[in-house]
Amino acid sequence: MSVAVRVIPCLDVANGRVVKGVNFQNLRDAGDPVALARSYYEQGADELTFLDVTATIDNRSTTYDVVQATAEQVFIPLTVGGGVRSTEDVARLLGYGADKVGVNSAAIARPELVAEIADRFGAQVLVLSLDVKRAQMTASGFVVTTHGGRTETTLDALEWAARAIELGAGELLVNSIDADGTKQGFDTELITLMRSVSSVPVIASGGAGRVADFAPAITAGADAVLAASVFHSGEITIGEVKHELAAAGLEVRA
Repeated sequence: MSVAVRVIPCLDVANGRVVKGVNFQNLRDAGDPVALARSYYEQGADELTFLDVTATIDNRSTTYDVVQATAEQVFIPLTVGGGVRSTEDVARLLGYGADKVGVNSAAIARPELVAEIADRFGAQVLVLSLDVKRAQMTASGFVVTTHGGRTETTLDALEWAARAIELGAGELLVNSIDADGTKQGFDTELITLMRSVSSVPVIASGGAGRVADFAPAITAGADAVLAASVFHSGEITIGEVKHELAAAGLEVRA
């Protein structure tokens, strides 16, 4: 039996408000996270992702009260990321209502963190968040970044993803910085490459602009599609995306 494609709205949060920019720059206010979360739940979202996009930059923890208020409004899986540096951070987020936790910068700085989280809570709790951009310096042509896309590493994105899976990552959230906020479509080349090295589910993120953009991401190898600005602005609804995916012959949840 095939697994249904998941449609996941993303709440990029800074200072308690949802924000959105282009290529991770020029962030602008996009609304109240709790109200948006409730709206997406009512629209039929399969999961919800909450990313505190300035937690690592500001060297602080995720805004727990906003996470708790969001979790109280939705009854679908909630992934929370931003500022996660230890297993204690994960335990606290789970206590505040998260179902899964995303890690990025701290895992790159100390890969052992991936194994520590997976060993304590199980791989199903751990989502490796990858903010990826094109770079000629790596074999794959893609490099991972940290601190909300502001700091470029020398790590090949595919090599890092494969290593993290070996350490215990249960899912990959692959965000294309080059496509982020452009509304020009997902980076299908990046998705296909990630699929080739991944034995765990791949979530495609970055670039959605039309309902027609989502099915190609799944065809390229993603198990789920994530978007932010097109949902926040009301240009596209969850239902419209699911209708388009179903029309393309893909299984979706009602």
